[in-house]
Amino acid sequence: MVPHLTTALSGPLQDLERALLGNATRIEQWFRSEWMEHTPPFYGSVDLRNSGFKLAPVDMNLFPGGFNNLGADFLPLCVQAASAAVERLCPQASRLLLIPENHTRNLFYLQNVARIASILSLTGLEVRIGSLLPEITAPTPLELPDGSTLLLEPLVRNGNRLGLKDFDPCAILLNNDLSAGAPAILHGLDEQWLLPPIHAGWATRRKSIHFSAYDQVAARFGRLLDIDPWLVNPYFGRCGSINFHERTGEDCLATQVDSLLTMIRQKYAEYGITETPFVVVKADAGTYGMGVMTVRDASEVIGLNRRQRNKMSVIKEGQQVSEVIIQEGVHTLETVNGGVAEPVVYMMDHYVVGGFYRVHADRGRDENLNAPGMHFEPLAFETCCNIPDCKQAPDAAPNRFYAYGVVARLALLAASLELEQTAPTELVHA
Repeated sequence: MVPHLTTALSGPLQDLERALLGNATRIEQWFRSEWMEHTPPFYGSVDLRNSGFKLAPVDMNLFPGGFNNLGADFLPLCVQAASAAVERLCPQASRLLLIPENHTRNLFYLQNVARIASILSLTGLEVRIGSLLPEITAPTPLELPDGSTLLLEPLVRNGNRLGLKDFDPCAILLNNDLSAGAPAILHGLDEQWLLPPIHAGWATRRKSIHFSAYDQVAARFGRLLDIDPWLVNPYFGRCGSINFHERTGEDCLATQVDSLLTMIRQKYAEYGITETPFVVVKADAGTYGMGVMTVRDASEVIGLNRRQRNKMSVIKEGQQVSEVIIQEGVHTLETVNGGVAEPVVYMMDHYVVGGFYRVHADRGRDENLNAPGMHFEPLAFETCCNIPDCKQAPDAAPNRFYAYGVVARLALLAASLELEQTAPTELVHA
């Protein structure tokens, strides 16, 4: 069952879904031609928000950490998509080194690592896991809640190659977003695929660059279907040189907030939408829902109290926030058992392989759901976002999930453009 919407789907969203259904053949042809021109990331996940009048991505993760939240039914799709990615990128690969985050105490995350390793093993790869933690000096088994064991091993650098003591891999898959920077051991590798590339890490990546690329993709998609790109695209702005502790950059922040709210109000008036517009201010780099605040008026970002400044000033790995993205807030009107929910769609290569709902019973429909207290519910569908049923209503289960898959793939395509546009010169000319 699709979690119910608390508003009738008779407005712009159902018109958008109807346009997607009526143009499914054209959409798939368009995606196929785009993937001939652009290389998708090895994997990724997209946070979507469904407002009842708009369906848009609000975040794109290139180091997804929730494969353990996918239903077991999605495993064959994951294996098939991973096989396609391996065959295209490194068809001769037989060994793969997986490098995870340093969350050795987070059992949920470790289950994600185990699931990724299992998927890749089923593609015919020998998969082992190397840790960046300095305290991992010998093979270290970690017990998982399901009774299985995950073996972490110390990385070994031999010249321009990275592996383990007795393991020289063809490819290295990062499930570590490099928030604190890429360690020297990852630089200067020779004839080994590093997936995703180092510049996909949060030490260099910026959300504002991703959404600039998404602007390009959404505009092209809008022309393809003759629809308003705004229906799938959140407005955004950016402020650099922010220091929340010293209160510098507040004027820029207030100006950007006011400008975006004005633009959103104009769109709401155009579509007869009576919701209260809001924006989300968040760190331009980073993940895990840190450094995020909801703002409904520009005055709210002037003179933040100490608690608010502390919340916004530091993200993962203790990194200080100096740049923020101000993004149009997209209400989420989907619910699961009374809790506000947003879909998270997972992809490998250019295929949708599954997803789940992030649910938070204590958050409102205009708040960040990626916060303590959230839980996950698998997306309850059989066709995995890619087989619409034109005989059913636009908001019927297979069609709602097809819409999710289309918008998620738009974000994935934007990530492809982003990585191309930000690649170091030596990679571009290699």
